[in-house]
Amino acid sequence: MMLYPPMNQLTANVPNRYLLVNVVARRARQIAQEAEDAGEKLDVKPVTLAIQEVADGKLSVAAADIVITDVEG
Repeated sequence: MMLYPPMNQLTANVPNRYLLVNVVARRARQIAQEAEDAGEKLDVKPVTLAIQEVADGKLSVAAADIVITDVEG
């Protein structure tokens, strides 16, 4: 079974698998809440979006808080 993005790409940005799960879950909840507040319907699941943000390097872990970097491209 192929996983995308690969685990080594995800753990490059969040070094611990257990912390990765926590970061993705927190961000997915934020994404879902933001969409609900805006009245938007998401075509992609929030967890998928959060995982993609980690893979793209837009999410990092700093003092157990999620930091979203403003990376365009």
